[in-house]
Amino acid sequence: MILVDTSVWIDVLRDKKGDIVRAFRERIGEGTCVLTRFTQMELLQGARNEQEWNALDEYLGTQYYLEASEGTWRNAARIYFELRRKGVTINSPIDCCIAHIGMEYGALLLHRDQDFSRMARRLPLEEEFFKYENR
Repeated sequence: MILVDTSVWIDVLRDKKGDIVRAFRERIGEGTCVLTRFTQMELLQGARNEQEWNALDEYLGTQYYLEASEGTWRNAARIYFELRRKGVTINSPIDCCIAHIGMEYGALLLHRDQDFSRMARRLPLEEEFFKYENR
């Protein structure tokens, strides 16, 4: 199961040449691709106009989601707190929520956000920085 972060989806959805989409499809392969509701929220809030909002909303409505549990919020806050105590600043508490959900479900987190790489050095977070050519 591959949890795809917003940082990857933005590049995939805005790819005009198709190079990133090809690399993404190749990386995902036969794996199950999932999102969090945070990714849904971040993508929708970035819509440029009503038409893009509607297209994104329709597409995202067809995706599989890993849902937050009752403990997600407290555990994500704990991640942020513990990392800050160790001198590691995470730019977004939402990233801590996404990381926790990924760990909770045992998913590989595919991303393009250094916050996740920093977290993975100190947490049992299975992650991969998505790399592709021409970038």
